[in-house]
Amino acid sequence: MYLHTGWDRFARDLALEPGCQLTFLYEGDGEMIVKEEEQEVLFEFVVVLKGDPLGIQKLPDKFADFVAGNEPAVMHLRGVRCDCCRWSLDMLFDGRGKIYLQTGWEKFARYHDLEAGCVLIFSYLGEADMSVKVFNETHCHRHYHGDTDEEDD
Repeated sequence: MYLHTGWDRFARDLALEPGCQLTFLYEGDGEMIVKEEEQEVLFEFVVVLKGDPLGIQKLPDKFADFVAGNEPAVMHLRGVRCDCCRWSLDMLFDGRGKIYLQTGWEKFARYHDLEAGCVLIFSYLGEADMSVKVFNETHCHRHYHGDTDEEDD
């Protein structure tokens, strides 16, 4: 089976990236839906990038308080609608209640072409798993793969 008409728009609307896995449910009469598995968000916060977006990034103190006692050494970061393209980021805890994204952050920032003014919404899902949604300086959601200005068939 091949999906053709409207696929580009569908993929763009969902911000699908290479490697994303979708489960389709056939409802009969040629109708399919995408089964969405949502994980419970345990903690959510916003970071506005200031200064050098490639340098280590401090996370909010309230998040540091939330994970206190169970601080993950490595955080697994992924796009909000996709379980692919995971980045493993080393976490730095300074012993004074501050937490930073360190090794691996620069690779993530370069891949997403982050710059000062970008807004990131982080959702902590537990067990060192976090999703992130990136908005540009105009506060519009950023898309990374398959973006075109052309209309789909």
